[in-house]
Amino acid sequence: MLWKFMRVAKYSKTALSPKVKVRGIPTHSRYSSSKSIPSDFAANTPCSNTVELLGKAYPQDDYSNVTEKILSKVGKNLHNTKHHPLWLVKEQVKDHFYKQYIGRRGTPVFSVYDGLSPVVTVQQNFDSLLIPQNHASRRKEDNYYLNRDHMLRAHTSAHQWDLIHSGLDAFLAVGDVYRRDTIDNTHYPVFHQMEGVRLFSCHELFSSIKDGEGLQLFEQGHRTAHKQECHTMEAVRLVEFNLKQVLTKLMMHIFGDGLQVRWVDCYFPFTHPSFEMEINFQGEWMEVLGCGVMEQQLVNSAGAQDKIGWAFGLGLERLAMILYDIPDIRLFWSEDERFLKQFIVPHIWQKIEFQPLSRYPPLINDISFWLPSETYSKNDFYDLARTIGGDLIEKVVLVDEFTHPKTKKVSHCYRIIYRHPERTLTQDEVHRIHQAIEESAVRELGVEGRF
Repeated sequence: MLWKFMRVAKYSKTALSPKVKVRGIPTHSRYSSSKSIPSDFAANTPCSNTVELLGKAYPQDDYSNVTEKILSKVGKNLHNTKHHPLWLVKEQVKDHFYKQYIGRRGTPVFSVYDGLSPVVTVQQNFDSLLIPQNHASRRKEDNYYLNRDHMLRAHTSAHQWDLIHSGLDAFLAVGDVYRRDTIDNTHYPVFHQMEGVRLFSCHELFSSIKDGEGLQLFEQGHRTAHKQECHTMEAVRLVEFNLKQVLTKLMMHIFGDGLQVRWVDCYFPFTHPSFEMEINFQGEWMEVLGCGVMEQQLVNSAGAQDKIGWAFGLGLERLAMILYDIPDIRLFWSEDERFLKQFIVPHIWQKIEFQPLSRYPPLINDISFWLPSETYSKNDFYDLARTIGGDLIEKVVLVDEFTHPKTKKVSHCYRIIYRHPERTLTQDEVHRIHQAIEESAVRELGVEGRF
């Protein structure tokens, strides 16, 4: 889910792979559906007016802001690459859900979809999740738009509505998501999420409750901090209890029994009430996922008016970095055998003691410039630096902001830390990259250099 981004989600038929039927998914389809997109076929820019991605051409307009660097990541499908650490985490979660939740026919309750296209409509990514038109999460500064109507999904919640509309009431959706963001060791413009959804009928929710025959899912009440206006308190409490129990079991299965868990109230547009889950791992509290009771308006619009449910979203990189003690998110994109071979294990639950690669020295350069009078976004500069410097840039930090007392012009100074994860960089190659960033910032962002 977009849980951490601002907490939003949606989808549409165009987001489903050919293997996923939009309607009438039979019971026997409750299995993992995976269809990888070859990376060498992923993206092509035939001319300046269109972007060709996954075999379809998208006309560019004033919203188009996807860079070639980002397009080159589409179709890599790290979560489906066997023995990759993200694949291991995905398989662990999937294995847990398959074995823990079995239906009356002996088949898994949850279906898994990990091959859905990352190209979605704006309606899928935002509107279907009830994200207001003026919500900050829609900004160009935070997303990768192909044009005004299509984008690279910002969260796997973009598929939530379509999968519910197809008739599913319990599923996991996994995939790569794209966001313009800060540059440091825990943020990368492409990462991987898992979305979980479970819906309950009145009978399913109350059948195990003593004297539960007279309990109802819905009422005409008022929205409070604890429930939606249409939900009964009994229904919300049971859904919330089930959700927290499911996720606590999952985390204990991954990190071990005795794991400390706590819940923090928060806000997501598509769930209410909403929570963030934190775990105490090796003495440090860490946020690992967002979750909540699904907004009934969303559930109703997808055709499940007689059901109530929960949803959660977690980041695979987040779990893998904690579980394997991986210090830098860029390593997930490494092709270095010293990194990859550590995760070739006979079974997905084997304990792995990650051995860090040699720590190469950083090279630090600053860049200062006056901001243009028109709108400027730090994410525009981060994206430009990432496009030119790629994974050689470990971190970019705004270290100084100055307003001229007379002209009122604003100056930013950014510190760029260059460090290759696999070798030592030379000052000459860093200088060339840094100079290219300076020149591009002037040309593309309209800044006035103070180099």
